[in-house]
Amino acid sequence: MAKDQYLIQSVSRASAIIEALSNHNTMGVTEIGKFLGLHKSTVYGLVSTLEHEGYVQQNPQTGKYALTLKMFEIGGKVFGKLDMRKIARPHIEQIMLKHRETAHLVVPDGLEIVYIDKVECTQSMRICSNVGKRMPFHCTGVGKVLLANMPVEQVDEILRKKGMDAFTENTITDYNLLQKELEKIKVLGYAVDNEEAELGLRCVAAPIRDINGKVIAATSVSGPKVRMDDEKIKGIVTDLMAMNEEISAKLGY
Repeated sequence: MAKDQYLIQSVSRASAIIEALSNHNTMGVTEIGKFLGLHKSTVYGLVSTLEHEGYVQQNPQTGKYALTLKMFEIGGKVFGKLDMRKIARPHIEQIMLKHRETAHLVVPDGLEIVYIDKVECTQSMRICSNVGKRMPFHCTGVGKVLLANMPVEQVDEILRKKGMDAFTENTITDYNLLQKELEKIKVLGYAVDNEEAELGLRCVAAPIRDINGKVIAATSVSGPKVRMDDEKIKGIVTDLMAMNEEISAKLGY
């Protein structure tokens, strides 16, 4: 049985008005009627209902209607429910295959970061990591890129409560030095871990943003220092940042 017979005309017309307003910013009742081929009284009843429900608002000076942020709020809730891991997975698989180094997807969780996905390279010499692993922010590329995009107050709270323990001789354990590093990362748009979490391991990381532009995750490419020279890192940075722009776009950014 065709579903068309269950369609409600008034709902379809209300949807058409919402789409028209999204493309024209503001429109009067007469304009909407002409644009959609509807009688003025029909349009008035529909926009009055949409206004009552909070989807449109009328400008008292011009009498024209515009969409409210309610549609944005609903869209934000939908995007918030998208599975970021599912969206990012094919991208981190691709970057691993191109650069032949292990790729990770990481999110902040309280005072630490958590690795929520990993695509391991097939080279005999590779890093040892696990999905579900937790690490401090200050000693990892992904952690630093997340810190760089947080409010200063939040960064201070994390560092005060978690501390800045040294994992290697390269770990940044001085607050002022870390602040300078975070400022640099914010300008560059990516972070590099130069054997700060583990000797012999280098990593480059970049942020992922949500619909509101907030950094909610990071991806990284990691490998042994002997392979991850500055030239290779430069190439990875370009691909990693482009990849994260695509992932962010799919999350609504």
